[in-house]
Amino acid sequence: MHRSDFAFELPKELIAQHPLDSRDHSRLLCLDRKTGEIRHRHFSDLPDLLRPGDVLVMNDSRVMPSRLLGRKEGTGGAVELLLLSQKENGLWETLVKPGKRAKPGTRVVFGEGLLLGEIVDTVNEGNRLVRFTFQGDNIFQVLDQVGRMPLPPYITEELEDGERYQTVYSRELGSAAAPTAGLHFTPELLATLREKGIETGFVTLHVGLGTFRPVKVDDITNHHMHSEFYTIPEETARMVTRAKQEGRRVIAVGTTSCRTLESAWKDGALPACSGDTSIFIYPGYQFQVLDGLITNFHLPESTLIMLVSAFAGYRQTMNAYQVAVRERYRFFSFGDSSIIL
Repeated sequence: MHRSDFAFELPKELIAQHPLDSRDHSRLLCLDRKTGEIRHRHFSDLPDLLRPGDVLVMNDSRVMPSRLLGRKEGTGGAVELLLLSQKENGLWETLVKPGKRAKPGTRVVFGEGLLLGEIVDTVNEGNRLVRFTFQGDNIFQVLDQVGRMPLPPYITEELEDGERYQTVYSRELGSAAAPTAGLHFTPELLATLREKGIETGFVTLHVGLGTFRPVKVDDITNHHMHSEFYTIPEETARMVTRAKQEGRRVIAVGTTSCRTLESAWKDGALPACSGDTSIFIYPGYQFQVLDGLITNFHLPESTLIMLVSAFAGYRQTMNAYQVAVRERYRFFSFGDSSIIL
């Protein structure tokens, strides 16, 4: 398939710039992947759309305040860093703006000296390796003081409350972007789901910016995903394996949870494990685990809409996106949601 097959017209005003006052008040497009039928509900209706015995699998990764605004030592020139992944203690792969100023040996000061970064090398695609020194017990404490939330570039408004870019169940710090399908859940909604007999399990996949890297090749099979680290705990492994053996539905909350499950499934079971995945799911992929998917509305020509098309069917997915635009759904990270069953 071609990249252009996944293009659609999206009016700019449908790109959500801020979260709703109440997380679960977002709209929910319900797509039956067998019939193509579409219904319109709200996320708070989710307990009515699921059944006892269903298993929801969520990504509990937490976004780091990884956007750093600093000054070049000596000249005072403005430099912006975005932390992508930790390579070892104190050494990080980063994205630096402006790149021309980011030569090895460059030192950048953040937070009036609380954090100091020195660029030590250039890696693939122009990213930089930066070694940090800091005042404090660990770098994450310092990031809480000097870092900002790394909102996607299509969100131009400042976020007043950084917790609105975190899921209510986030706990494992390490992502460069939020697993946004989970932003609609509230503690009360999760309690209602569990009271109905719907099981909830967690995996961790630390979201890197590679997930959102645009597809630049025309033939999508030539696109290569960046690798991301995931962990599946024993409790979730047993829960998912048992559900599949008993014929119950496993529903991924978000493409990151989907990719984690599909990456790790082996020999008819989900093992408790950790590892790296660069799985790229597009139409033609044969799903091993998923019976349902909860996800937001994604960028045109992105790997995320390709994954949705693989699960829901290409024609049904593109039709659902046309309906969502016509019905004025809100798109992307702070936008509305969909459930595909």
